[in-house]
Amino acid sequence: MKLVEQLRGRFGVEFVLRVLGVASSTYHGWVARQADPSRREREDRAITAEITDIHAASGGTYGSPRVHQVLRRRGVRVSRKRVERLMRQASLQGAFLRKQWRAPSTRRDPQAAPAPDRVNRDFTAPAPDRLWVADATRIRTGEGAFWLAAVRDAFSNRIVGWKTSDRCDTDLVLGALEYAVWSRDVRDGQLIHHSDRGSTYTAFRFTERLADNGILPSMGSVGDSYDNALMENFFSTLKIELVYRRSWRTRDEVENELFRYIDGFYNTERIQKDLGWLSPDEYEAAWHAAQAEPTTIPASPTRSR
Repeated sequence: MKLVEQLRGRFGVEFVLRVLGVASSTYHGWVARQADPSRREREDRAITAEITDIHAASGGTYGSPRVHQVLRRRGVRVSRKRVERLMRQASLQGAFLRKQWRAPSTRRDPQAAPAPDRVNRDFTAPAPDRLWVADATRIRTGEGAFWLAAVRDAFSNRIVGWKTSDRCDTDLVLGALEYAVWSRDVRDGQLIHHSDRGSTYTAFRFTERLADNGILPSMGSVGDSYDNALMENFFSTLKIELVYRRSWRTRDEVENELFRYIDGFYNTERIQKDLGWLSPDEYEAAWHAAQAEPTTIPASPTRSR
C-alpha cells in the first residue's frame, strides 16, 4: 500500500491499483485504518518504535531474542512471536553468520614445553578473576592484516584485557595480559590463564610474566578449538556482529571500532542468555552486591558445549 501512496500523485490511484492488481476496497480499507487505527495497531506502532530504538542501539546486531529481553527490562510486556512479527514487518534482523575464510592464527614452537591443561573444557568459575581464557585473531584491512589479542573472564564473559598490532607476536599477547592484570583484582595463586599452545603463549617472557603475578598457566591441545571454546565463542560473536559487516581501509579505523564494540558495548550493554540476560558488567555488579547477601549470589554461567 505504501507503493500506491508513492505513485498515486503521478499516475492517479485507480490506474496504480489496476496496474498492481490491488482491489479498490482493499486500498480504501487500508487508508481508513491508517486514519483511525485499532487499539492493537496503535500498540504495534508503539512497540515497533521501541524495537527500532533497541535494534539501533545495538548497532543493528540484536535479533528478536535479545530485543524481547530488552523490552522486558523496559517494562514492555509482549510475546516473543509478536516481536518477531514486528521486526519482520519493519525489515529488522539481527547479525547472523556469513561464511568466511578463517586463517589459523596459532603457530606452535616445537621446542617449547606447554603448560598442563588445568581447565579440561570446564569453562566455569566461582568468582571473577579465577579463570581467564586468551587467544588472538586476525582482521583484514586495506593496509593488511591486523591482529587482536584478548583475555576473557570465564565467570562473567567480560573482556578484561585486549591489544591490537600489525603482528601476532609475544608483545601482542603480553600487552593484552598486562591490560588485564592492571584492570583486575589478581590474587596470587587464585587465577588460571588458559590459552592454546601457540608460540606467543609458550614464550619465556610471557610465562615469566604469568609467574610474576602468581597466575597459573594452562594450555589446551593443538588444533582443537573446543579446548579454548570460550575464547573462540567471543571471536565468533565479534566477527558476526562487527568484522563481517564492515570493511576498513586502515588499521586505525579497526582499532577505533574495536574500542567502541568491546568497551562501549560488549562489556557494558550486550546482554547474554548465559548471564540471565545481563551484560558482563551488570553480572559482575550483581555478584559484588550479593556478597552482603550470600543466598543471592548468582551462579556461574552454564556453558553450552
